[in-house]
Amino acid sequence: MTLEQRIETSKTSIFKAVFPNTTNHYDTLFGGTAMHMMDEVAFITATRFSRQIMVTVSSDRIDFKKSIPAGTIVELIGQVTKVGNTSLKVNVEIYIEQMYAEGRELAVHGDFTFVAIDENKKPVQVIK
Repeated sequence: MTLEQRIETSKTSIFKAVFPNTTNHYDTLFGGTAMHMMDEVAFITATRFSRQIMVTVSSDRIDFKKSIPAGTIVELIGQVTKVGNTSLKVNVEIYIEQMYAEGRELAVHGDFTFVAIDENKKPVQVIK
């Protein structure tokens, strides 16, 4: 499988509903909850790409472009954007969709770096 095919097949998309128990006093999704969901999608993407033990080592930047209101649907999309020897980078975007209207908007995007490790927690090659 080529690198491009591996990147494409590891692309991950997850939908979630934004319920009141995940929102703050402004009735929008907690930023920490958004980051948690993004790291989870990034982890799944990295693992699907490498099929090895992957750990998050950094989140380079997370930009909150638009607040995410309660009662909306969000789609989180993770895609590998860079592959190194023992690490890779995953970009995650969160899109907002109203439940009863067409269209969607980019709300948040960020980059996460993962390292492949062995059973002794030592870095190993991302691609065997």
